[in-house]
Amino acid sequence: MSLRVLNPNAEVLNKSAALHMNINAAKGLQDVLKTNLGPKGTIKMLVGGAGDIKLTKDGNTLLKEMQIQNPTVIMIARTAVAQDDISGDGTTSTVIFIGELMKQSERYIDEGMHPRVLVDGFEIAKRATLQFLEKFKTPVVMGDEPDREILKMVARTTLRTKLYEALADQLTDIVANAVLCIRKPEEAIDLFMVEIMHMRHKFDVDTHLVEGLVLDHGSRHPDMKRRAENCYILTCNVSLEYEKSEINAGFFYSNAAQREAMVAAERRSVDERVKKIIELKNKVCSGNDNNFVVINQKGIDPPSLDLLARAGIIALRRAKRRNMERLVLACGGEAVNSVDDLTPDCLGWAGLVYEHVLGEEKYTFVENVKNPHSCTILIKGPNDHTIAQIKDAVRDGLRAVKNTIEDESVVLGAGAFEVAARQYLINEVKKTVQGRAQLGVEAFADALLVIPKTLAENSGLDTQDVIISLTGEHDRGNIVGLNQHTGEPIDPQMEGIFDNYSVKRQIINSGPVIASQLLLVDEVIRAGRNMRKPN
Repeated sequence: MSLRVLNPNAEVLNKSAALHMNINAAKGLQDVLKTNLGPKGTIKMLVGGAGDIKLTKDGNTLLKEMQIQNPTVIMIARTAVAQDDISGDGTTSTVIFIGELMKQSERYIDEGMHPRVLVDGFEIAKRATLQFLEKFKTPVVMGDEPDREILKMVARTTLRTKLYEALADQLTDIVANAVLCIRKPEEAIDLFMVEIMHMRHKFDVDTHLVEGLVLDHGSRHPDMKRRAENCYILTCNVSLEYEKSEINAGFFYSNAAQREAMVAAERRSVDERVKKIIELKNKVCSGNDNNFVVINQKGIDPPSLDLLARAGIIALRRAKRRNMERLVLACGGEAVNSVDDLTPDCLGWAGLVYEHVLGEEKYTFVENVKNPHSCTILIKGPNDHTIAQIKDAVRDGLRAVKNTIEDESVVLGAGAFEVAARQYLINEVKKTVQGRAQLGVEAFADALLVIPKTLAENSGLDTQDVIISLTGEHDRGNIVGLNQHTGEPIDPQMEGIFDNYSVKRQIINSGPVIASQLLLVDEVIRAGRNMRKPN
């Protein structure tokens, strides 16, 4: 009422209306994303304003592309997107978990319970679940040579929730090998050193890993070779084109010979740089059939290209800056910024460099390199939305492998952790809690079961049967997850279903915080400064 006096235009939702608006918004977003969870989840089709189509199961893509107007839903969506930014996966799980926490709370609030008591229970349950996660996780020793099989299992678990099974299994090897290729001992893993290149060509199963580099442009001279073996690679950032002087100067000449001399003088500095590169080529390639490739970040003008082509050098101009870093890591050698002190030590090596022309696009492949610390995942697909879908999945797969190497631990998947944590909260933690906060712990424990329930629902199984059989096994002391084909309990360790530890920790950390904030809202006031007076 007091607000009405201050601003008669303000829109106010009072206690129960505000709370129910928040609960319904969280449940609404949960219902949208629920069907996407797990390998058996369905696909959403997003159609843009211009009629462009995007097919996706990835919660992060959906939340970014959907136009959301409800303020509560925007808040939950932002949490889930932040989850993706931090750990690369778990967006759908976060949204579903927050929605279920709100749904469980609604039961108690409708019976007259105060939200603050529930929130206190959530806080106790969250701390206990995080402690349980520390005990529950499976340590993985990484060392100098990580266990490739574990990495593949984690990648497979992530990729199968984004793509169909056969393609996911193929990408599993690609993703694990790519991360192991760029990994250096004692250094953080930089996923930017994996170039993700796409070609609209052939089928999605033709996607493969190139241990080397794929550049999205080719040579600019018709006489240069399209394929060369045993190549020295010079990575440089040197301007090989005529540049106008920065000062405006005028020249007067009285005859043609003077004009010719002036033109020659203008070109001289550029030609000298080109000659130094040709001298280096003659030095390392004389007496053998090796080839020489120049990849330059700056421009090379036609006269310079012509000189290089006559000397039998393949030259590519205007390479991307990030590719310059990757080239040095893939081929060896070093990137040079001046041609004054060129030595054979500056050069990298590649066994094969060839050009692939696709329509009007040219791609240059640099392959068979000796000791690569950079590689390219070449994604192929018949149309744009297939390529986009694979691209999103590959990014998540790379992050999953990276997280496993950094966490040095994994968590059993297929809903095993959620059921185990729920049994722990109900059987042990709840007994230690005094008063009504017990109900908050119980609501949190029941909300955890939403993950196995949704997995069962998306597989067309009976959720009650599944939960009863899973909890029964856990009561007998067996750690089991859900077999999505039969609905029977399985041992995730035997099946190789593992989740990322950091993703699980992040979900348990962020979910209750947002749910608590939304439950403690007792008034929603729309009274911003920009609200106009009615005419």
